[in-house]
Amino acid sequence: MSNASHAFRCRAFPQRTAGVLLHLTALTGNGPVGSAGAHARQFIDFLAAAGFTWWQVCPLGPTGYGDSPYQALSVFAGNPYLLDLANLEARGLLNADEVKAAGRNGQGHTDYGRLWHELRPLLKHVTLRGCVALAKDHAFQLFKQQHASWLLPWMRYSALREQNQFTAPATWKITKPDGELMMEAAVLQFLFHEQWLALKKYAHQKGVKLLGDEPIYVSADGCDMWAHPELFQLDRNLKPIAVAGVPPDYFSEDGQLWGNPLYDWNRHAQNNFSWWRSRVHHDLNLFDAVRIDHFRGIHDYWSVPADAPNARHGRWKQGPGIDFTHALGDLPLVAEDLGLLSPGVDMLRQAAGLPGMSVLQFGFSNPKNNPHHPSQITPDRVAYSGTHDNDTVQGWLDHASETEKQNLQESLGAFTNGPIAIARAALESPAVCAIIATQDLLGLGSEARFNTPGKAQGNWTWRMSDAHMESLFAQAPMWREILTQSQRINASVGGI
Repeated sequence: MSNASHAFRCRAFPQRTAGVLLHLTALTGNGPVGSAGAHARQFIDFLAAAGFTWWQVCPLGPTGYGDSPYQALSVFAGNPYLLDLANLEARGLLNADEVKAAGRNGQGHTDYGRLWHELRPLLKHVTLRGCVALAKDHAFQLFKQQHASWLLPWMRYSALREQNQFTAPATWKITKPDGELMMEAAVLQFLFHEQWLALKKYAHQKGVKLLGDEPIYVSADGCDMWAHPELFQLDRNLKPIAVAGVPPDYFSEDGQLWGNPLYDWNRHAQNNFSWWRSRVHHDLNLFDAVRIDHFRGIHDYWSVPADAPNARHGRWKQGPGIDFTHALGDLPLVAEDLGLLSPGVDMLRQAAGLPGMSVLQFGFSNPKNNPHHPSQITPDRVAYSGTHDNDTVQGWLDHASETEKQNLQESLGAFTNGPIAIARAALESPAVCAIIATQDLLGLGSEARFNTPGKAQGNWTWRMSDAHMESLFAQAPMWREILTQSQRINASVGGI
């Protein structure tokens, strides 16, 4: 372990650990998309065999146009596409022929069009049968009672969205939700909840913990703003006054116009951030720790007029700051503090006792005083080989500048396997936790990139193959040795 300093103590990571990043959709399997089924349990088996402690996933909410898990239609609901079809067959909600027809295509990538045109109608069979099968089920009734605060709005929203041909709420003509459609939405959420908690229980039995991801903003067309317009900056017609984004920088001369509605932080503060507290505690029932995406927005946020053509004309406005973190309390959270930051963001993060993030791919263009360079990473950070937004390490190396290549060699010495060298640097750093992307464990190139920010189509589609899963298990002893050497081995699990 290189130049370790004082230990950083936080609720999320009480000791040095390591994990792997892989979104559920990217799992291999027989279905049309990765799911919470047998192959998820197989991936957990690999993590345990290799000695990793954490499995980090992207948000699990139902996706809309663009298929991004960071633009989910609800920050509370689960994505029915992630349901394990084999489990639904075992419950009598699907038959063998239906499950077989929904099998994986031969392309190796997730086809979201196919999910919409084939899997969604298949899930309609599940809901129709489930409404009958679960009518008097005690667990189902208890689920509806315990989760009523978010489930009832989601049921109404889902029903009205279907009744209005899946258009955005601002265009809806029908305003009375159909009761049967509402119940179908509840069935899917109950099934998702049961399957996910069963997967979490399996992970804990194997000594593996789950790390979730929570986008700071909600979808403009989703349930959250529709159900709670008072919590957002809206005009009298319930349309956003201003929207979220980031200002122009080195990567984009127009900035990034995300278009998400902005919070009315004064309203949130008046009730001690109760909606946010409910949201975080909901996620902490599903995960052992949660990463808060775009933590900078808690300190200050870029506000862009709703009618602006790009993010150039925005301005910084003050966020809720320490009042927000105090309201949440001492919880196992991670602050995603990437990007151009003001000094106050780091002060807020430290005051809240939250670990920040370092991404090694950002560390070699200019290593001096760079918090992403291995020599500058501190114990109060989580070190990543790359995030869901980065190219794979091999893809990045294939396109690295001469300056980056020279700094890499000066920092890491000569290496024959770049992804393993970067992974080792992250694991050997003083960071309280290190997360390695699955594509980097496999040494894959840009063909396996999961998301390219600013690219409108073709993201979120990469999936593992069965051969990839076999390769991971073959590498497990190697990673177990590396984790032992870097003092990050999960001592609660055994090897293969």
